Amino acid sequence: MGKTKNGTRYPEKLRARSVRMVLDHEREYASRSAAIFSISEKVGCSRDSLRIWVKQDETDTGKRDGATTAE
Repeated sequence: MGKTKNGTRYPEKLRARSVRMVLDHEREYASRSAAIFSISEKVGCSRDSLRIWVKQDETDTGKRDGATTAE
């Protein structure tokens, strides 16, 4: 993982896989927060990073309003 001025930059494959895991398995947890907590520990990223990645993915796929990554 490369370092940036804002912290550690996670590989795109890790980000995509982590988001997919949350979206595919959140029904198995009491809440989305619980899914994010559990999965973030398994993949080795922070809860906040994973939460942001999931929100951005929902924006990019049209499930949430906001600016997409392409914009």
